[in-house]
Amino acid sequence: MGKPIKPIVEEMLLPFLDAEGFELVDVEYVKEGSNWFLRVFVDKEGGIDIDECGRISEYLSQKLDETDPIPDAYFLEVSSPGAERPLKKADDYRRAVGSHVFITTYEPVGGLKEFEGLLESYNGEELVVRIGKKEHTIPFAKVASARLAIVF
Repeated sequence: MGKPIKPIVEEMLLPFLDAEGFELVDVEYVKEGSNWFLRVFVDKEGGIDIDECGRISEYLSQKLDETDPIPDAYFLEVSSPGAERPLKKADDYRRAVGSHVFITTYEPVGGLKEFEGLLESYNGEELVVRIGKKEHTIPFAKVASARLAIVF
């Protein structure tokens, strides 16, 4: 297999998304059972609707057909990241300050590997998450995954 799929798709899609005012949240190329899925998660200020997802899907599908970079048969899915959107980039973390988050770490930090609470701050080097009355400082390099979390 040649170049990884994710950067190819990002390169194809970013000029269109930027011109249309959309943000590329994530691209996944995963095998589930016997099927491959190319999933593209897109958002914009105020949220994205199904018609916009359809437009993005049509654009990307045409571009993929032109260059045919994926050797396997696959299903293309374009959607919103949803309410529990993943935090991937520095801007995602900055926007999430003041929100409820769920964070896992590669190794224990203060005896914990999972943190669910209010993201108090992010300075590029570390996150501060308040769980109840206690603040936990997490080195950014130790974050395995992070997402917004819904409080019920």
